Amino acid sequence: MSTQLRTWFLISMAMLLLVACTRTVAIKDILDQPREYADKKIAVEGEVSGAFSLIFIKYFMVKDGTGEIGVVSEKPLPKIGQKIRITGTVKEAFSLGDQRMTILIEDAPEKTH
Repeated sequence: MSTQLRTWFLISMAMLLLVACTRTVAIKDILDQPREYADKKIAVEGEVSGAFSLIFIKYFMVKDGTGEIGVVSEKPLPKIGQKIRITGTVKEAFSLGDQRMTILIEDAPEKTH
């Protein structure tokens, strides 16, 4: 195996391991057990069902067939109907009596130099 091929193989394997380390969670599980997932890095997969942008805040909704969750992002907003996988940290946006809003803060985009 050539050195260049070996290098590409090792880089590919490292990237695969990084992606595999963040487990995909059903949105229903997050909403049903918010304390279990609070401040933990997870991934959700689903379809974008709505989007909102106002100056500094980019927010969109993702549904996966088990539930729907809001996502706050620094990245460009995805299109409604787009299938997407988001990696981020679960946070409680607010809680008032028995009403609570749990959101996912999407990982920041990688900085390019």
